[in-house]
Amino acid sequence: MPLLRPVYLLLACALLSACGGDDAANAKGANGAADEALPAPAGTSGSVTGMPDQPGPGPVGAQGVEPAPVSVDADGNPLLPADAPVDGVPADGLAVDGVPAETATEPGPTEAVGLVRDYYAAINRGDFARAYALWSDGGRASGQSPQDFAAGFTDTVGVSVQIGTPGAVEGAAGSRYVQVPVTLVARQRDGSERAFAGSFTLRRAVIDGATDEQRAWRIASANLREGG
Repeated sequence: MPLLRPVYLLLACALLSACGGDDAANAKGANGAADEALPAPAGTSGSVTGMPDQPGPGPVGAQGVEPAPVSVDADGNPLLPADAPVDGVPADGLAVDGVPAETATEPGPTEAVGLVRDYYAAINRGDFARAYALWSDGGRASGQSPQDFAAGFTDTVGVSVQIGTPGAVEGAAGSRYVQVPVTLVARQRDGSERAFAGSFTLRRAVIDGATDEQRAWRIASANLREGG
């Protein structure tokens, strides 16, 4: 009988090995079937920038940020902030990107009136070179040379001028024009006076590349009639 004990032990080990193999095979078969039944998750496609073509689920953008309140007037219309740009010029007066700097300082009718006033102020102080330079094209628009222009005031001792309301600024072919009405009295050396009435037409350039001098108002022509 003692010789049979080792034989029983060998048989028991063989049976246990067979059972273990069947269990592993059964487990592998079950897992294999489960793996085949479950689809593999598809990865998110992306663009060449590395960002997904479509956002994932959920809200897009910053979360938890309340929109700024909007003030309205008595009629329910929204009010612009105090620092909002108006016609390309912000409240601080500085130019806005993309808007030409001259927008904030573009000469208008007020500057045109100022030029006519400067013109007669120069004549009254005898600065005829300055008055001549206030005509377009370096003075040549007056139709006279600097010498002839100055000689025209030889008998004039002073000019009193009243400037009326300028007309609207008009545009044409890279230029701006405005008419400034005037009435004036020229006092002569012999004590007599000569009265004139009419208007000046002022011009300035607005083309790209124009100099500051060309962009400023200058006298293009004058239409003055003696006698008022």
